[in-house]
Amino acid sequence: MPVPSAKTLFRNVRILDSTGADPYPGDVLVDNDRITAVGTVNPARAVGARMIEGRGRTLMSGLCDAHTHFSWNNSADLDGLGTMPVEEHLLFCIESARTYLDSGYTMCLGAASAKDRLDVVCRDAINAGRIPGPRYLANGPEIAVTGGALIKSITKFADGPEGMRKAVRELVALGVDQIKLSMTGEEITGSQRAEDTYFSDEEVAAAVAEAHRRGKRVCAHARSAESVKMCVRHHVDVIYHASFTDAEGMDMLEANKDWVFVAPGINWLIATLYEAESFGFPQEAAEAVGYKRELEIATEGLREMHRRGIRVLPGGDYGFAWTPHGTYARDLEHFVQRLGFTPMEAILSATAVGGEIMLRPDELGKVAPGYLADLILVDGDPLADITVLQDHDKLDYIMKDGRLHKECADDPAPLPPNPGSIDHNRAAPANA
Repeated sequence: MPVPSAKTLFRNVRILDSTGADPYPGDVLVDNDRITAVGTVNPARAVGARMIEGRGRTLMSGLCDAHTHFSWNNSADLDGLGTMPVEEHLLFCIESARTYLDSGYTMCLGAASAKDRLDVVCRDAINAGRIPGPRYLANGPEIAVTGGALIKSITKFADGPEGMRKAVRELVALGVDQIKLSMTGEEITGSQRAEDTYFSDEEVAAAVAEAHRRGKRVCAHARSAESVKMCVRHHVDVIYHASFTDAEGMDMLEANKDWVFVAPGINWLIATLYEAESFGFPQEAAEAVGYKRELEIATEGLREMHRRGIRVLPGGDYGFAWTPHGTYARDLEHFVQRLGFTPMEAILSATAVGGEIMLRPDELGKVAPGYLADLILVDGDPLADITVLQDHDKLDYIMKDGRLHKECADDPAPLPPNPGSIDHNRAAPANA
């Protein structure tokens, strides 16, 4: 049986390289798990490569979701996240991991797990090649103080600085990559207001110091103005939501934009306000508890963050009934239509900046020599229509680590290239 080639040549593609440059025509050569040439490929380097004829389709980096919940189980029953048996829950997480990859997402930052080891087990299985999924940084259950849990059944409780240190140590022992603090409320609970802040400065400081001492980052569910400032003061690395950021908090974010990330999960607000009626939460109820007001305030704040160059990334809270798995690229549409991003800026936030939040900016998020070969070949132009990335049928090829996860069934079978016909003499970057 012949050994598959370790090389793949994407020929005659439109290269969207996530450097900010306009797309350009060319070829991209992959050797094992790395991109080795982009633009005009020396024919000698492509000998023996499997050739995929691009026909002008857009080749770009795989996408990043900065606020991922593998274990959110597409249910409207929030308490059911805790009561779902662990065996069935793990199977669901495995399916979620594959769905992310099927959707063109090759990078995901875990934002909380519904049970202790679900994220960690999935991450390890993906890394070992046992299941398909994106590159994943795992989390554990979110930490909340007594009286501050959004969903009690999936929460790890801690109080005071010593309690926080102990909780962080226990989660680190599970093998997580980052720690999640649940610092504020959420209106859908009916009792926990989004502008309520439950953590003290001392508790946040202790949790972050312990996590950083052990080489782990911290992320936080932080909707209130005070919680955002608390996060910046104590160096919480990733701030989720940040809906009610005030003027002082905005200045603090801007002054610290070299290290802080914001992932608002904007689709959660929009879908909860307008699309949850069939699941028992009509628009009137959502408006009554404050979601319309929060969306309006958050929209203006996030537009301001973008204007100031604060790193705002797409992704968040997919996996509820009205934000189901597989619809992740809706965030990109919202970034363009609501938050003032150009399509290019939205794509950069989900690719190049995604590589930054994954802590591998020199390996992930761009189509460039030396980068890992995590690529999607799109039948369409996402700069002309960002919604094309929501159409799984338009994601013709999905590659991770140089291996094809998905191939276009309508394309002819790839053939070895004719070395003499590879160099198109195009005006594009060359990597001989």
